[in-house]
Amino acid sequence: MTFFQIYLLAFAAIMLMMTILWLISIKIRNVSIVDLFWGFGFVVAGAVYFIFSEGMETRKILLMAMVAIWGLRLSIYLAWRNLGKGEDFRYQKFRKDFGENRYWWYSFFSVFLLQGVLMWLISVPLLGAQFYAARELGILDFTGVAIWIIGYVFEAGGDMQLARFKANPANKGKVLNTGFWHYTRHPNYFGDAAVWLGYALICVSAGSYVPVLGAVLMTALIIKVSGVALLEKTLNTTKPGYQEYVRKTSAFIPWFPKK
Repeated sequence: MTFFQIYLLAFAAIMLMMTILWLISIKIRNVSIVDLFWGFGFVVAGAVYFIFSEGMETRKILLMAMVAIWGLRLSIYLAWRNLGKGEDFRYQKFRKDFGENRYWWYSFFSVFLLQGVLMWLISVPLLGAQFYAARELGILDFTGVAIWIIGYVFEAGGDMQLARFKANPANKGKVLNTGFWHYTRHPNYFGDAAVWLGYALICVSAGSYVPVLGAVLMTALIIKVSGVALLEKTLNTTKPGYQEYVRKTSAFIPWFPKK
């Protein structure tokens, strides 16, 4: 199969998953379930690429293991954090604005289809890394793995520290500024970006360059759209003491706080 045939096959698999999730969301009246499958969707795409690509076997196994560990961890964590807490306030607002009679079909295009397309576009480095077999494992592969490990530790560790912090009633209204959160205001988002930089380097090492744009898109979304920018806007107005935290702590890349 050609590169684009495999890429389109992954699109079909992602759209099938998103359509099934959409039908379930109508039944349970909870669009938030789409967020739980963000990480798992990349595992699905990566598996399609793994099965149908004929690249270097060792690189394929290495990359697929990395994607599975990252994607499944993220989905399991989001399921643990969100299940049983009802629909996210963002989707509740959309439901109210559009009305029950229209939101059921509007949610397919504005939520499920949109996230599915983004997932597909972002996933292309996972195909580039597995499709080509021109090069053996090299320094870029090992550098990519090292950066991926750093990113995974920051993302998973930041999520764990935040969950423990929120579980303590004494911390209500306070700002978490210890652990990974002492060096960056968004260790989970930094970790996510680092993970995708790791995938991009492995993609380049395989001899594939244009697909790296998928990782660039992911990082841009994290920083400018749905991640850092959106959360900062909310916390600056709702969290007491957050502006002082902003003044002292690096926004994204970990660094020692200002005195």
